[in-house]
Amino acid sequence: MAAARTPQETAGLGEPEGLNGGSSRGSGSGRFGGSVRAVGRALRRPVTGMVRGIRRVTHAHGAGESGLGKLIELHAVNGAGDVMVTVALASTVFFSVPTDEARGRVALYLAITMAPFTVLAPVIGPLLDRLPHGRRAAMAAAMLARALLALIIAGAAASGSLELYPAALGVLVASKAYGVVRSAVVPRLLPPRFSLVKANSRVTLGGLLATGVAAPVGAGLHLLGPRWPLYGAFVIFVAGTFLSFSLPPKVDSAKGEDRALLSADEQRLHGPCGRPPRRPGLRTVGTAVTHALAANAALRCLSGFLIFFLAFLLREHPLAGQSAAVSLGIVGVAAGAGNALGTAVGAWLRSRAPEIIVVTVVAIVLGAAVTAAVFFGAFLVTCLAAIAGFGQALAKLSLDALIQRDVPELVRTSAFARSETLLQMAWVFGGAIGIVLPLNGVLGLSVGAAIVAAGWIPTVRGLLTSARHSNTTHPKPT
Repeated sequence: MAAARTPQETAGLGEPEGLNGGSSRGSGSGRFGGSVRAVGRALRRPVTGMVRGIRRVTHAHGAGESGLGKLIELHAVNGAGDVMVTVALASTVFFSVPTDEARGRVALYLAITMAPFTVLAPVIGPLLDRLPHGRRAAMAAAMLARALLALIIAGAAASGSLELYPAALGVLVASKAYGVVRSAVVPRLLPPRFSLVKANSRVTLGGLLATGVAAPVGAGLHLLGPRWPLYGAFVIFVAGTFLSFSLPPKVDSAKGEDRALLSADEQRLHGPCGRPPRRPGLRTVGTAVTHALAANAALRCLSGFLIFFLAFLLREHPLAGQSAAVSLGIVGVAAGAGNALGTAVGAWLRSRAPEIIVVTVVAIVLGAAVTAAVFFGAFLVTCLAAIAGFGQALAKLSLDALIQRDVPELVRTSAFARSETLLQMAWVFGGAIGIVLPLNGVLGLSVGAAIVAAGWIPTVRGLLTSARHSNTTHPKPT
């Protein structure tokens, strides 16, 4: 048996010494690798922390289990992609040429895109209504279509080709188709003890926050070149295509649903000789829903009007001491902040007296529009944009509450799709008015006030009557 070697004898052998030297080099390499991994973890931690934080918010209160959290994330992706396309189109159609030429370009844009859209918009809702089993596929198709059209617009913007306009129409139609389907999907994903108003406010707020983040990113990408925001939109919409299929399969189920016709004439509930009508419809909702829809259409029409009218007005007559781009940015931020605040207030109010809320907010917007028209100035224009955004968001959530309360569940999903289509048409109509008006601030805001008044005056009496009736038939919980 060999005698055990002492440490000194072991140190005199070549192999152990070599092993010791290799161990020393290995530990150095290990320390370097550990440092690289530590740096990687440090760089990754803010991103993963942000993702976990977003997921924690979107999936709170049962939204993760019901699938509503996935829809919130999908709507955020939708908003980010749309704002990228908007930034690219604004720079191509609006900011790249003198004001007079820009007005002609935008008029051409409206004629080629918005005019056909007014014909297609009434078809989108009913068409998607007849395909209730493919809602996830419809949302994915809307995302993929916009991804491909963004690439077409990128090529057309660089070459000045007229392909820009039909491609922009396609983006618009796909965006509105997504909006119609999204409105129909929300009721299918409500968590337990979750009101529709609260769910819609979460989805809307997610889209607004994503838009606020993506807008400066799109502006930064535009500094690299006019195509880059469209490339960003392509990537975002491709991600949205895959995310659409992550929604729960139950959104494709049409069990217990029927198609709706927007009508509040209860006398037509039965056809001739007391027989039920051939087509199922929204015939049992009373006047509250249609009056609230008319008031909301006025606010949506005002929104489209202000976007186009103020875009040209502020370019020709910017806010005091500001450039045209900064002036538009200030008004846009004010409108977005008002919209976000209205969404948050709507979630807080939930479904308390929705008729009163609609009447009140439309009256406030009307007062703001009249004030801005009489005492026209930069500050009042900015205030009007914020108040209009606030009123539009809060009135829409109140309309959702009325639909949830008054519309039979059998046709509720269809009612959301149809009402969204009508609101989109109102926005297009308002935009068309904004583009044809002379660039006179007092005249323009007077027309805006008239639009709101046309939606408020005929509906206020019916909504107040409905509110009094609902207090007796739907008493407030104690």
